[in-house]
Amino acid sequence: MIGEMTAIPDETVENWQQIVDLIAKLAEVPASLVMRTEAPRHSVLVTSQTENNPYKVGRKFTLSEKLYCDGVLRHGELVVEDATRDPRWADNEDMEYGMSFYVGYPLHWPDGTVFGTICMLDTRRNERALLFREGVQAFARTIEADLKLLVEIDTRARIERQLQATLDQLETRVSERTAELQEVNTALRVLLANVERSRDEYDAKVLRQIKGLILPTIGTLRARLSSDESATTYLGMLEDNLLSITATLSGQLATAFETMTPSEQEVAQLIMQGNTTKDIARMLSRETSTIEFHRNNIRKKLGLRKSGQNLRSKLRSMQ
Repeated sequence: MIGEMTAIPDETVENWQQIVDLIAKLAEVPASLVMRTEAPRHSVLVTSQTENNPYKVGRKFTLSEKLYCDGVLRHGELVVEDATRDPRWADNEDMEYGMSFYVGYPLHWPDGTVFGTICMLDTRRNERALLFREGVQAFARTIEADLKLLVEIDTRARIERQLQATLDQLETRVSERTAELQEVNTALRVLLANVERSRDEYDAKVLRQIKGLILPTIGTLRARLSSDESATTYLGMLEDNLLSITATLSGQLATAFETMTPSEQEVAQLIMQGNTTKDIARMLSRETSTIEFHRNNIRKKLGLRKSGQNLRSKLRSMQ
């Protein structure tokens, strides 16, 4: 229910305090109240600051047929001019304070559920208060307007909290998804690097086999078949095609590696990976002076002896 979810702020209670004080002053009654109903309890929420007012904030009553406010909630309005002459109300609970005069109206939440009552009480029949009933009704509508505004504010705040919670969840999900994508991208980069490395290794293997096994055999065949013009022609075509394939596979780096010793090739690859001389010496269990010797030889074979160009940059540019 709305009444269970919406709190009444102090500012609103202060405004209602002014209303009950004004009612008590204009109607000349000792007590004007705003009562809060939380069945089966009915309690004083706001009480006029007037002399001889016996009702204190927080005073609780149990709703029953012997309570003026119960009649208000049942019938929508209650006017008792003199309870001492009305058998129905002669023994009601407010007679404990001698309050034989009563005028009250119900207060409702926007959804129609009961909030409580607004009323004025006196120890005598009060003609002035009877004439002021429409004023009390107007104040009742003012309080109900406040209740409607409070519900709207509370509903808006609740919706904003829900929206914020939804946004927070979406941001969390986006962050999680971004992290997942980053992990996938990392895995893909590693996979592509492995594929590229495997392809280069395969190309290098094919290149070595062509140059080391096939081309020498072709050379031998050409020497033996030099007198057969037709065979020599076909051997030339075969050699040209194989050279075309090796040119595609080799590239500058592969060609450069052919001029290097196995140790120099190993050092060159580690340099391309960004390792320092000390790092390479440690990984290969060699002296740094040995690594420097290989580096100088590599630079010489690449034509970098006096160029000042970075060796790693040169090697990577030849890939």
